[in-house]
Amino acid sequence: MLAIFHKAFAHPPEELKSPATHHHPDQPKHPQQTLEQFLSIHPTNTFSMTFNDAALLAYVKPDRSYSVHQRSFSSIDDIYCLFIGSLNNLYAQIKQYGLSKNTNEAMFVIEAYRTLRDRGPYPADQVVKDLDGSFAFVVYDSKAGTVFTALGSDGGVKLYWGIAADGSVVISDDLEVIKSGCAKSFAPFPKGCMFHSEGGLMSFEQPMNKIRAMPRVDSEGVMCGANFKVDTYSRVNSIPRRGSEANWTQWVDHY
Repeated sequence: MLAIFHKAFAHPPEELKSPATHHHPDQPKHPQQTLEQFLSIHPTNTFSMTFNDAALLAYVKPDRSYSVHQRSFSSIDDIYCLFIGSLNNLYAQIKQYGLSKNTNEAMFVIEAYRTLRDRGPYPADQVVKDLDGSFAFVVYDSKAGTVFTALGSDGGVKLYWGIAADGSVVISDDLEVIKSGCAKSFAPFPKGCMFHSEGGLMSFEQPMNKIRAMPRVDSEGVMCGANFKVDTYSRVNSIPRRGSEANWTQWVDHY
C-alpha cells in the first residue's frame, strides 16, 4: 500500500527529515513520481485515488484469495482505509460494534474510527490496543482532512514512512518505494504506535510514555530519518481524556 499526505495537515515529526537531504546525491521525489514508481511495480493489479493536492492512496489488490498478510481497501462516507495483515479477533470486534458478519478489517477500522469520531466512548489508544493480530492501517478522512495510521506491536507487518520532496509524508509497506521516494528522509514506522495528523505520534501500548527520536545512520555513515521508540523513563504532561468527549479528532497534546 502507498499513502501520501500533504504537509499542511499531516504534520509528521520533524526528526523524520534527514539533515543530509539538501547535499546528498540521492534526492527525494515528488508524490506523483513515487506513485508512478509504485504503479510500475504492480502494473496490472493496482488501484489508486488522488484528492487534489491533499492526499494520494494506492492499493495492490490481493493476488490470492487468502494470504497471511491480506490486503484490503474500503471507503465509507468519504473515509478511506488501507489495511494489511489480519485481526485474530475481528469477529469479536464486529459483534461488539454491531456490524455485519461480512465486514472485513478495513471496513471495521473505518466504522471504529467513525464511531469514535462522532461519539467518542473510548480513547483511541485503547481501541487500537484491543486489536489482536498482525496489522497496519492508514485511515484518511477526506471531509475532516485528518490522517490516522497504526502498526501492530508483534512485528508481523512492516510499515515505513518518510518525507517527499515537497514535504509531504509518505507511508508504505514497500521499503524500496520508500527508499526511492524519500531518499535519506525515511524510517521504519514504530511498532505498537499510532500517528494522528492532529495528535502526533504516540504508543497505544504505553500511551503515558513519550516517544523518543533516535538519530539513524545508514551504511554510508549518512544521517537518516530518526527511529522512534517509547521512552520508558519519560511521561507525558497530561493524561489522555477518557470521557465521552475523547475521540480520534480531538487529541491532547502529548509533547
